[in-house]
Amino acid sequence: MKAIIFDFDGTIADTLPVCFYAFQAVFKEFDNMEVNSDEIKAMFGPSETGIIRENLVDKNHDKAIELYYEKYIEKHRELVIDNEEINHLLYRLKREGYKLGIVTGKAERSLVISLECLNMNELFDVIITGDDVYIPKPHPEGVNKALELLNVKNTEAVFLGDSDADILAGKQANVHTIGVHWLPNYQTLEFSVQPDQMFGSVNEFIQSLTNL
Repeated sequence: MKAIIFDFDGTIADTLPVCFYAFQAVFKEFDNMEVNSDEIKAMFGPSETGIIRENLVDKNHDKAIELYYEKYIEKHRELVIDNEEINHLLYRLKREGYKLGIVTGKAERSLVISLECLNMNELFDVIITGDDVYIPKPHPEGVNKALELLNVKNTEAVFLGDSDADILAGKQANVHTIGVHWLPNYQTLEFSVQPDQMFGSVNEFIQSLTNL
């Protein structure tokens, strides 16, 4: 195994609370509509900008997108807690020579904000955001792009994620899929398609590395 590719929200960082906060602010401000976290999760797939353009009734999408990023930055350090276990995992994988990638539906702008806030800017060899693909997960385009840029075969990589879309994208790219429920907030309670492996803690995954 040469490469380990991660989803971001709910997998590497518990960013879902700040995503919910920012989306709720946008829908309240522009559509005067209260949306809960489950309703927001149901919109996931496209990037944040795509979600706003596809779901906001108010046509002032550009202003709404700017408000989203304003709110995302405003509460990031308060709502997204630095996770020592995840940090330890990523640095350990780097030390052991694994290539690391991210394949996320997030827009590049919000991912950059999160990586900077969490001091993860230099950890990843390849980053594929929602802005870098034509078709979001569960389509395998993002995973396939990451494999190509990492210069590894599908048999030499694993893809970790917390949602059905992640597992489906990994399976369609023919990589080993790992479902994770190791952060307080994650997208899928039960996977509709079973991952090849499932972990409820970072430590379980670390212990499994020798078998990958």
